[in-house]
Amino acid sequence: MDLAETAVSASMHRAKASARASHVTVGQVRRAAGGVVEIDCSCGMVLTNGPDWSLDEHIRLHRAEARYLALSEVAPAGMPRLIPVGLDRRPR
Repeated sequence: MDLAETAVSASMHRAKASARASHVTVGQVRRAAGGVVEIDCSCGMVLTNGPDWSLDEHIRLHRAEARYLALSEVAPAGMPRLIPVGLDRRPR
C-alpha cells in the first residue's frame, strides 16, 4: 500500500466516523396521534415511522444516507460507483 492509498483510506475512515457521530438519536421516543412514533436526530431531523416503515427502519436509512454522503464527498472522483454521482456531488 502506498502513501496515496493510506491517505484516501484515512479520509474515508474519518468521514464515516464523523457521519456516525453526527447522526445519533437524542431524547426520548415520542408517541403522537394516529400511531406516529418519532425521535430526534442530533443533526436536527425528526425521524418517524410511517404507513409502510418502522421508526427503526427510518433511523437505519437516515444513518446509511449520512454515511453515503460523507464518503461520497471524500472519495476519489474516478472511483467506480454503484449509484452514479453527479459532477456537482464529486470531490473538488
